[in-house]
Amino acid sequence: MTKLTFRTDNCKGCGLCVDACPKKLIRISPDKINKKGHHPAEITDQAACVGCASCALMCPDCIIKVEVEK
Repeated sequence: MTKLTFRTDNCKGCGLCVDACPKKLIRISPDKINKKGHHPAEITDQAACVGCASCALMCPDCIIKVEVEK
């Protein structure tokens, strides 16, 4: 099981994580706005995440945490 968490208050909604996800499980939230006025990234299907961490590697602000249980 993989768990992705986002520090959404620090996300600027650049979309690099969206492009990096090979399973296309990350999107920019159309409904939420963080304290900086940006639409933050969010995962659409936590169970389908394979834990590759491509999203976290691409994030320029290091807001994504990937935890993989073995």
